[in-house]
Amino acid sequence: MKESGSAPILSRDRARSLRASATVAEGRLWQHLRNRRLKGAKFRRQYPVGRYIVDFFCVEARLVVELDGGGHDSEEQRRSDAVRDRYLANRGYRVLRFWNNEVVDNVDGVLERIADFL
Repeated sequence: MKESGSAPILSRDRARSLRASATVAEGRLWQHLRNRRLKGAKFRRQYPVGRYIVDFFCVEARLVVELDGGGHDSEEQRRSDAVRDRYLANRGYRVLRFWNNEVVDNVDGVLERIADFL
């Protein structure tokens, strides 16, 4: 796959598709992160970073925020997430993971943890 700019073309298309089909939790968190609403930090949503598309990305803070649903509770998915987190960490990014239900039930607590990192 040939790269154009900072992201492969297919990754951009996939990211666009993911943005269009956001989960309830992603939509709720995005309402608080968009337009520099959290501590003035610029977040991008469903953004290609290397070979992955991350849920939320703050370039300035080198921060990736991932939201996980029930499918991430399997052993296989936990291993896959660990590989992904190591890949991102090796490139200088910090990954914060939250369960979807954490965002739905306690968005203020999630925002506080993100703000603490920022």
